[in-house]
Amino acid sequence: MTNRLGITSMMLVVVGFSLITEGLTWAADKAVMRPRVPRDQIEAARAVTNPLPADEATIAKGKALYEGKAFCKVCHGPDGKGLGADIDPRTLKGPLPRNFTDKTWQAARTDGELFWILKNGSKGTAMAPFIPLVLTEEEAWQVLRYIRAFGQQ
Repeated sequence: MTNRLGITSMMLVVVGFSLITEGLTWAADKAVMRPRVPRDQIEAARAVTNPLPADEATIAKGKALYEGKAFCKVCHGPDGKGLGADIDPRTLKGPLPRNFTDKTWQAARTDGELFWILKNGSKGTAMAPFIPLVLTEEEAWQVLRYIRAFGQQ
């Protein structure tokens, strides 16, 4: 009887510890690190690189597009943290808009993956396709240079 009680107590401690540590991860939205590009296309997307330089002029153009024509800041916020000032999170379908200041996410996603999302949207989220409906391919690359700048701050 005491052996069973000891095993049960030990199991409860292990399960409790797991829930606490995993709970902290869940709070940060585990889906953030899951690629949005379909498995059969991810390799090709990751092979695509941004053809534009990461210079001040390109980043400035990207910022102008982010805040204007591409209206990224409406959902991702002026600070890139993933929530525009006028957005009530309860009105959004799926996960909250991506937080571009998250350095872990920035390191995990390639420019090619982000370009793919701008071109195809992100299934299960409110992120719609922007290329060519809103942005040209060159403008999309400029926006991505600006988005990468959030990870440098």
